Amino acid sequence: MKKNYLLIIIFGFLISCSENKNQNVDISIVIHGGAGTMDREKMSVEKEIEYKKVLEEALNKGYEILEKNGTSEKAVIEAIKVMEDSPLFNAGKGAVLDERGEASLDASFMSGKNLNAGAIAGVKKIKNPILAAYSVMKNTPQVLLISEGADQFALEQGLDTVDNSYFITERRRTQLIKNKSLSQIKNKKELLSPVSKFGTVGCVALDKNGNLSAGTSTGGRSNKKWGRVGDVPIIGAGNYANNNTCAISATGWGEFFIRNVVAYDISSLVEYKNLNIKEATKISLDKVKKLGGSGGVIALDKFGNYAMEFNTKGMYRGVKDSKGNFKVSIFKSD
Repeated sequence: MKKNYLLIIIFGFLISCSENKNQNVDISIVIHGGAGTMDREKMSVEKEIEYKKVLEEALNKGYEILEKNGTSEKAVIEAIKVMEDSPLFNAGKGAVLDERGEASLDASFMSGKNLNAGAIAGVKKIKNPILAAYSVMKNTPQVLLISEGADQFALEQGLDTVDNSYFITERRRTQLIKNKSLSQIKNKKELLSPVSKFGTVGCVALDKNGNLSAGTSTGGRSNKKWGRVGDVPIIGAGNYANNNTCAISATGWGEFFIRNVVAYDISSLVEYKNLNIKEATKISLDKVKKLGGSGGVIALDKFGNYAMEFNTKGMYRGVKDSKGNFKVSIFKSD
């Protein structure tokens, strides 16, 4: 009898410790809406307010899930859906157009709990690409599906699909015409100048169970070559999550982020060099810059420490956590 009573006490103690551990986790969500040449002088007050309103909506949507004991996976998905549904960003509705005048979308998702990941590339019919990337992770043994195969997969999964015209806005048509004109320039260096906006959206989150997740979604680059795929759906380049280290979502000149395997590089610097998350993101982005690339990353480590690092004039970004941080910013000086 005494033995059974002792076991009950020990079991109760272990449960209590587990609950306390969960309560001590600093829940957090960090988002970005792309990096680039944002000039405060060229953005109206009204437009700045418009951007910040959507960023706050995305943060609040994701944080509410975390606060109610929801998973970091769900928080990331819901936050990114808000930005995919807004024509302000280069993801989902309002995505940039390729050289054929079509929207071609990429997205990825990764769970830090088990290193499971899913991605889609070159899709043209999926209303919320982040949902398709998540479905690849959850419902298939694959990591990456592309083009018509990914669109068909979304249909089979019962995800919302739309005509490609849904994604196209007048703003992006005008942007494409301008970039096609610039493409006549013979100087390749000038043509590929980083003086542009990378409107990729992304989110990283840490839930009460200590699980990290990361998601990224994009339309790529305006006037991109038909069939071009950037870093976003490449796990370890534009997206990565590992409960032992951190979660990363990147935005920028994708080819350079692929060559530097930026997201995994940051995780490795944390794991093998024991660097803090801000040091790791700066070092990795410096490597990108030295090769001629530009962009930014958001990062969140297993302790809830975050970084929003970029080497451009601005990056749409925001954070909300249980430590009391809650802010959205656009410009470097913010």
